[in-house]
Amino acid sequence: MKRKVRLAIFASGNGTNLEALLRAIRARRVSARCVLAVSDRSGAPALARARRFGVPTAALERKAFASRALHERAIRALLRREKVEVIALAGYLRILSPAFVRAYRGRILNIHPALLPAFPGAHAIRDAYEARVKVTGVTVHVVTEQVDGGPVVLQEAVAIRSGEPLARLEARIHRVEHTLYPRALALLADGRLRVRGKTVIIRKG
Repeated sequence: MKRKVRLAIFASGNGTNLEALLRAIRARRVSARCVLAVSDRSGAPALARARRFGVPTAALERKAFASRALHERAIRALLRREKVEVIALAGYLRILSPAFVRAYRGRILNIHPALLPAFPGAHAIRDAYEARVKVTGVTVHVVTEQVDGGPVVLQEAVAIRSGEPLARLEARIHRVEHTLYPRALALLADGRLRVRGKTVIIRKG
């Protein structure tokens, strides 16, 4: 039987990518066991989604801690307790410190709704739409100290249709996210993904 890595998913919002990952794990498309869902918002719908899959949850709001360092120290204590090996950021709205990233170097993935390095930041779909580019997309990348600047694991393009409302583009991008992210996480969980400098090397299965 293939070994399952111990996974934590971080989410701040609705949690649709969290659910997509959990569904892929349940369907055995990802060799992982999600041992913890972490949020910086106690009321995040993502936590309720995680609980429906039987995943333990933890909400650690930043305002409850005197500093960012103490906030992250508490999170890392939870990760150590659960022996977390891999982290997937699924709409987590806090930027991880360089110290946190170094502690899990090469083992944190993030999903971004654009073709990085184009349109980094929190409003990537809207930014691409307003720029009137013809193509945007989705990127899964390894998290590094540089925000939205880590090595790309997988990308998929999404055409912006003429006259398409922003809400429809957002929905199409989210559908791509829900298929692309499980594929990328499966590569990391299977040990097929290695980072060398700024390059991702994917070993064939």
